[in-house]
Amino acid sequence: MTNTPTPHIGAQLGEIAKTVLMPGDPLRAKFIAENFLEDVVQFNTIRNMFGYTGNYKGKRVSVMGGGMGMPSIGIYSYELFNFYGVDNIIRIGTAGSLSEKLNLRDVVIGLGASTNSNYASQYNLPGTFAPIASFDLVSNAVEAAKENNINVVVGNILSSDTFYCADKTATDKWRSMGILAVEMEAAALYMNAAEAGKNALCLLTISDSVLTGESLSAEDRQLSFTEMMKIALEIAK
Repeated sequence: MTNTPTPHIGAQLGEIAKTVLMPGDPLRAKFIAENFLEDVVQFNTIRNMFGYTGNYKGKRVSVMGGGMGMPSIGIYSYELFNFYGVDNIIRIGTAGSLSEKLNLRDVVIGLGASTNSNYASQYNLPGTFAPIASFDLVSNAVEAAKENNINVVVGNILSSDTFYCADKTATDKWRSMGILAVEMEAAALYMNAAEAGKNALCLLTISDSVLTGESLSAEDRQLSFTEMMKIALEIAK
């Protein structure tokens, strides 16, 4: 852990907590820091990917944007795990529902992250790797949701490399395998955590439905998804 600051994170060692909450949108990181944390110090502004460290109920917690897509969160989570000594990264993002069980604003816990990405090819494994969340973080998130009367759905999600997919049959194929929702980052985060021997979890709020065409505004996605933020903050350690 001598490669700090990194090309993408301007923090010095010790400025980032052991647990980092990671929304995709850096403005959501700013919102969390300003509304949930005390004694906040900003540790990153490089590329406007804001990062902050503060206190939540006496616990030291960091929050930082991770960007869009697996290459972006792959860079940031790798550097946090391997150069800054971070033990836990909790992604708090948005997703499109693929299931009739889910409505707008529902919270999903990504137990596993199926993917159409080639991210795992770098490991030269003799088979197919299954990216999964840390069991402790999953179980703690379920318990925190119960304690705060927040309904969550736990299951398999899809981390997709494509937002606009040319294969118009892909959604139905993933749905047939029980995929709950689609997002673009969790699989890379889970793989980086596995390789580093660290912990990762993805919490998602449904911002739109692939089935019905319903969607929420960009402002809603940035400012109003407080239930998953609260779960993530409660389980930070």
